[in-house]
Amino acid sequence: MSELIVSLHKNPKVLDSPAARYNDHFSRLQTPMKHLFVLLLVCLAISSVSAQPQNISVAAKAYMLSDFQTGQVLAGQNEDERIEPASLTKLMTAYVVFAAIKQKQLALDQAVPVSESAWRMIGSRMFIEPSKPVTVDELIRGMIVQSGNDACIALAEAVAGSEASFANLMNKEAARLGMKNTHFTNSTGLPDPEHYTTAHDLTLLATAIIRDFPEFYPHYSQKEYTYNNITQPNRNRLLWIDPHVDGMKTGWTKTAGYCLITSAIRDKRRLISVVIGAKSANARSQESQRLLNYGFQFYDTLHLYKKNDSLTTIHLWKGARNELKAGFDRDVYFTLPKGQGDKLKATMEYKQPLIAPVQLGQEVGTVKFTLDDKTIETYPLVALEKVDSANFIGRAWDSVKLLFN
Repeated sequence: MSELIVSLHKNPKVLDSPAARYNDHFSRLQTPMKHLFVLLLVCLAISSVSAQPQNISVAAKAYMLSDFQTGQVLAGQNEDERIEPASLTKLMTAYVVFAAIKQKQLALDQAVPVSESAWRMIGSRMFIEPSKPVTVDELIRGMIVQSGNDACIALAEAVAGSEASFANLMNKEAARLGMKNTHFTNSTGLPDPEHYTTAHDLTLLATAIIRDFPEFYPHYSQKEYTYNNITQPNRNRLLWIDPHVDGMKTGWTKTAGYCLITSAIRDKRRLISVVIGAKSANARSQESQRLLNYGFQFYDTLHLYKKNDSLTTIHLWKGARNELKAGFDRDVYFTLPKGQGDKLKATMEYKQPLIAPVQLGQEVGTVKFTLDDKTIETYPLVALEKVDSANFIGRAWDSVKLLFN
């Protein structure tokens, strides 16, 4: 058994903190069937002061805080318990509408007739009228900024013909996004025993809107909207209080309590908070602000590796070349407590012999990341190039060498 140590120096991007330098140390241990690499990620000076996360208590029925880039949960309570979403439902209504526009089933300047059911819809309204067609763009703003139930019905009918058919589309999208504990019966969020979700599922939905429809996301930061000579403010008070907050949606019913999904970005780092069942509009804003401050204060997001950057080279047998470049097929991010980056380790493992041909993107191993000896993520190690088989003589020679390896 022999050992080879290779030191590499890189500069990862550390979001929401000064840039830090760290060292990669590879140690290769040779065994008859596999090569094992151990990579120590030593992240120095991630923050000037190491801050350990403190326990946070939020005055709400359920809550969850996550990092948008990594999806890692930073805090939460009862996040998988079934709750009534109230007007937070309109995030899924918007998602389905945005998808219809992207698929050219609707156009922003398209005039939508206002049905009597939309006009008579109870609850918050944007005050559309049957005798006055309204554009899809106006309805979207009325739904998002003014939280108009009438706008939701008009949009649902424009997309699917009826609200019931639209609810089926909502449930299909929920299933596709992995919202396993969610079921919708309407587009507005009016109470229904079969209309439910969870804080975790709402986080998935909010993340999907920001990720999939960045062209529409700025609507969620609009502070007021005027339609039919009636100006209504966005009910998300944090848009006025915190300049880093740029969305997303409030909700309230007597049984659901006061709810708020908030997204904020500081120094290129985005967090998403979900607060369900606070006691007042003021409380949901305060608790959401506390959650966001907690996440930004006590955690860092590290950009450790870029997609398609060469991480290592692997010996290749019977190939036109005898080495293969390998790395990740995605950017690798981690959200960690401040000052904990030096404890992050990665173990790279792949089987030998690796025999050509190898296709671009082919999985050739795995990289397991651990923190304090606990596995936090495993990523595939993939080929960053295509390597064809060697000619007959090259393959035959490698076959002979393998007999003695």
